[in-house]
Amino acid sequence: MTDKAIDQTPGTLNLTIMAATILGICGTLWAASHTQSWVVFIGAALIFSFLGNTMYALMHEAVHRHFHDNRTINENAGRIIAGFFPTAFALQRVFHLSHHKNSRTERERFDYYAPGEKRFVKFVQWYCILTGLYWILLPLFSVIYFFTADLIKGRRLFGKSGEWFAKQTSAQEFLDSLDAVPVWRARLDIMIGLSVQLALIFLLDLSLAGWAVCYAAFAVNWSSLQYTDHAFSDLDNREGAWNLKVNGLVRMVFLNYHHHLVHHRDPSIPWVALPKHVQATDPSPSFWSIYFKMWGGPRPLPVTDDAVNPAE
Repeated sequence: MTDKAIDQTPGTLNLTIMAATILGICGTLWAASHTQSWVVFIGAALIFSFLGNTMYALMHEAVHRHFHDNRTINENAGRIIAGFFPTAFALQRVFHLSHHKNSRTERERFDYYAPGEKRFVKFVQWYCILTGLYWILLPLFSVIYFFTADLIKGRRLFGKSGEWFAKQTSAQEFLDSLDAVPVWRARLDIMIGLSVQLALIFLLDLSLAGWAVCYAAFAVNWSSLQYTDHAFSDLDNREGAWNLKVNGLVRMVFLNYHHHLVHHRDPSIPWVALPKHVQATDPSPSFWSIYFKMWGGPRPLPVTDDAVNPAE
């Protein structure tokens, strides 16, 4: 098999995984809402937290336009998948591409605080990521944007007094990325996401407790990876990520998302081909070694990249 064949977008496989994962998500949400057993309740939430990450990985593929070679299928699948997060696909795309543009630069290095930056804000942002509170911001922002898009789009919301906050948190970079999204498309995607959630709630007769605990478990699970794949790596836009070592089954559930250094080197590589592009010299610490280190909080910005030694 040629390299070109290996790197082809696995559209049929992705659609199959999407369908199977949706069934699993529906099943776990239903079980958590209708069981009288605490074991089943907690087990359903735990399984849901991993299935949600499979869906997120599929959305990530669609964001980069290699969920499916057919653009219509790619975009519509992305919109439906985003509804399970829930978020708006159009917003997720521009936010994620902004991340690729700014990762490990002074505009996005959440693991370090530079002289003059407010440590309290850095620490609050950091622990919001670690505890899962970060997840809440995405659906919440979608709702806010639906009603305020015409006020937000094309405007700098942070004046002189708020420039430090905009820079330190990357807020302005993400808001600036919204200029690339037509308001009507963002609102359509937000409505699709809302429709997916309402369909789940009413068709499966979900309880508030069942829905909330499943999504809380997912929020923690998802957030735990969202900066572990970058934390304390080189301050380099292309090389500043990790190929994290994890259990093979976990890597499969996350669709090779832990091969994040490979992804940042070349975002056009579909998930099935990421392992093939891992280099023998790539730093590959274990997920847990970086994750536990993160609980120590952000660190002072090193004088040079060589001062960063996350493997110690």
